[in-house]
Parts: sequence; structure tokens; C-alpha cells
Amino acid sequence: MAAAAAAGRLVVQPRMGFGDPALMRDGLSRTRGAVATTVGTLTIDSYTRVGDLAAARAALDEGARLNGYPIASHPAAVTRELLGGVRDASFPVQVRHGSSRPEAIIRASAAAGLDATEGGPVSYCLPYGRTPLAESVDNWARGCELLAELAPAPRRPHLETFGGCMLGQLCPPGLLVAISLLEAVFFVRHGIRSVSLSYAQQTHPGQDAEAVRALRRLAAEFLPADVDRHVVLYTYMGVFPHTERGATRLLEDSAQLAVRAGAQRLIVKTTAEAHRIPSVLENVRALETAAAASALAGRPAGAGADPREADGEVYREARAFVEAVLELSDDPGRALRAAFARGVLDVPFCLHPDNAGRSRSFLDPAGRLRWSDTGAMPVVPHLSPGGRTPMTSDGLLRALYAVAGRYDAPDGTPARARPARERDAVTAASPS
Repeated sequence: MAAAAAAGRLVVQPRMGFGDPALMRDGLSRTRGAVATTVGTLTIDSYTRVGDLAAARAALDEGARLNGYPIASHPAAVTRELLGGVRDASFPVQVRHGSSRPEAIIRASAAAGLDATEGGPVSYCLPYGRTPLAESVDNWARGCELLAELAPAPRRPHLETFGGCMLGQLCPPGLLVAISLLEAVFFVRHGIRSVSLSYAQQTHPGQDAEAVRALRRLAAEFLPADVDRHVVLYTYMGVFPHTERGATRLLEDSAQLAVRAGAQRLIVKTTAEAHRIPSVLENVRALETAAAASALAGRPAGAGADPREADGEVYREARAFVEAVLELSDDPGRALRAAFARGVLDVPFCLHPDNAGRSRSFLDPAGRLRWSDTGAMPVVPHLSPGGRTPMTSDGLLRALYAVAGRYDAPDGTPARARPARERDAVTAASPS
């Protein structure tokens, strides 16, 4: 990452996982061979994510097709073999999963020689199930310490926060930035000295650029100077454009946003995103499209930009969240638990039992995400000249489809919400 930043290149990375080791190796090889500066990904299957290793093993024995690589069920020698000749110092491979119980995944990864993964005590708990937050915090504390233990010096294990991607969309950036930063603080407290801080592209390019810069500034202010760090941007994670043209434009805009704001790595999405799981070829095309778009945008700002430029609304909100949480305890894990218990952190539209559920957000006329209700959080709601407008189901659907409609429209102007018969297909706000 440091070498790419010094050379002015944006690193691009797919989401990719296959149960079959040969297919997984082919995916990594093609990712490495893309005309781009890339990082490889082993995305883990759903059985392994929830700790049901017996089901993962049974699926392998039956020859069933899994939706990811069952790293804790394949012998370590099998994983080392699929990585052999593909992963090296110029092509790192990160394990991506989604688990609030990461210990088995971390052990299997380390046994195969891998030392980079991602997640977090909040971001891999609240959106994904009913695991109690206190349990997730304890699990991730052990997971961080285990990763540091199993990848000793001179290796430097790496953890990426998923906190900047909470629910994918309709979460105002100040909260995303704060949770990402707080998870990084948690990682460092538990022995990790190399971190990346995530942020998911939202609805307004100016607000997004401000958020990435705010995240960089807060990382400089709250993380020890000797902790290696960079910011990773996710291409929009909500309802994706249905047209190839619209999806491509959105991907290109995310790459240029990363460069403008100083993110050093981009997690891409493909033109197939709205329809099905993308193929390896579609992932490679997305990587190359993003790389080309980033090259047109110029040199990444992260190499020399002054992080103090981020002193805007998003920075002020995020810092208010961070300070309010860290005042609750010297231990970041206890502070996070207390913050959600008291509603100091409250993710809008999140149904997890440990989330207060009193916050709400909306899109203002300019397309910026704002707070309409803040509950006990240390920020104030945004009042438009006409006063507060309650969120209705129709209004929620319009907000969820706003980005897809804008990019699918022939002239790029905002489109009306899709007809009800098309909206009925929506089952979730954010596939992650």
C-alpha cells in the first residue's frame, strides 16, 4: 500500500470467493493479472462466517456450491497450495468474511500464512444477526490478540475496519466515520499495528470527499503515530444501477472520489451487481475500469494533502461521536458497549436488539444525508425550512433508489422512484 501510494497509484480490490480451491486460485490469478494495481481477496462462505463448520464440511463432502471459500474446513496445506506462486509481496491477499466470531477464521488464515483480514466488533455484529454486542466485542478482542500472536514480527498483521459501511446506505457520514475510527482504536488497543479505515461511498460526492478527509484527519489525531494506516473506500453498497452504463459510471465516480479525497484502496463493484453474483471476468473488468478512471483523476491526494483541510460538518459530527464514546471508558470495547446501551451511537434502520433504533436519516434536496432524528446521540437533527418531515415507506424507497435512478437516467438527472411492482423485489437496503 505504501509503495502504491508513493507511486501515485490507487490500489483496487474485488470481493471474490469460491468453495473450490482451483476456482479460487483462478480468481486470484486473474485478479493479479489485471491491468491495475490489485490486492487479492478470499471471501469466506456463509457457514464459516456463522461458525457452522460442520455444515461447511458437509457441503464440501457433498460437492455443493458454496458462496465463498471455507477456509476453516479446507486443510491449511490446500490453502497454501492455492496461494503458492500467486500471493507474494507484490500481491497481498486479504481474508474477508462478515463474522462476529472470527477466531476459527483467523486461526485457519494464519495457518495458511495469511495475516490480513477485516471486520470489527460493531460492524460485523449489528447488521448481520442477533449476536449480542458484548459477545462480539469479546470475540473481536480475542481475535485481534490471536492475529497478533499468530503473525509475530517481522510480519505485521493487518486489520481493516468495516465500520464505515454500516448497512451500506442511508447512514449519515459522520456516524460511519466515527465507527470506523473507533474500531481502529479498538484494534490498536488489542495489539494490531497496521490498520485500514473504511468508508462506503454514499449519495453526494462532496459530502463523501469530506468524509474521507475527515477519516484521515481523525486517524492522525486518535491513532498512535507508529501505527501503519490507510483509508479504503467502498464503491456504493446500496441499490445499484441496473444498466451497464449506469453501473460503470458509478464505479468510475467512486474511483475518482478515492483519488480526490485521498483514499489509497478501492473495493469495487461490477456491472452485474444489481442482477447476480459477478463472474471473475466481470470482477477483472471492474478492476481495470476503476484503475483507468483513477489514472485520469491524477495523483492520489493521500500522499501529501494536509489532513486539516477536513474541518467541515462531517468532521465535526464524527469527532463529537468519537469524543462522546471515548469519554465513557478508557477501554474502547467497554466504551462501545456503553455507547450503544445509552444510544450515544445509534445506527438508523438497524434492527439489532442492541441498537437503540431512535435515529433516522433522510436525503435533503441536494442529495446529502442528514439526521432527522438523533435520539440520545451527541449531534442535532437537521431542520429544513419547512420543518421536520416524517419518513414514510414511500419516502424510504425513493431514498434507497435515488443513486441507482440518477445513474440509470440517460442524462444523469435524478429519477423518480421505481414503480411499486419493481420495488417489490427489494428485500434489503444493502448487500455487503
